[in-house]
Amino acid sequence: MLLVRNSNQVPALLDRFFDGELFDWTNRNFSNTNTTLPSVNIKENADAFTVEVAAPGFEKTDFKIELNHNVLTISSEKKLESETKEGEQFTKREFSYQSFTRSFTLPQIADGEKIEAAYDKGILTVSIPKKEEAKPKPARMIEIN
Repeated sequence: MLLVRNSNQVPALLDRFFDGELFDWTNRNFSNTNTTLPSVNIKENADAFTVEVAAPGFEKTDFKIELNHNVLTISSEKKLESETKEGEQFTKREFSYQSFTRSFTLPQIADGEKIEAAYDKGILTVSIPKKEEAKPKPARMIEIN
């Protein structure tokens, strides 16, 4: 058996790496249905958790928020259809359908009975208060007898 050392392997390896799909930013790396998963911020303070969902272009009626077995699910389904006027024909028409579902398991200290939600300027904000017994208590002085 004859072993031949190829000194051109490194450049060929780099060419294959950069020619791969990782660096191909054409439309084939994105969804064909124009759907995206919205970004989420989760904040916590002494009294509550806050979930912020970035969903511009939606209406508050497009959202469904459900709590089932301590799992908070935020979902939306939106179809955009354009009307045609009399005498028009389609040369090309692309339907728009957007949907997403995000689920979060709530900690035991969350009070699922008092969850509130609001939608303003493209941000859905879900406020999840903590149970009273889970909130930090201020330090108290104990008298010594």
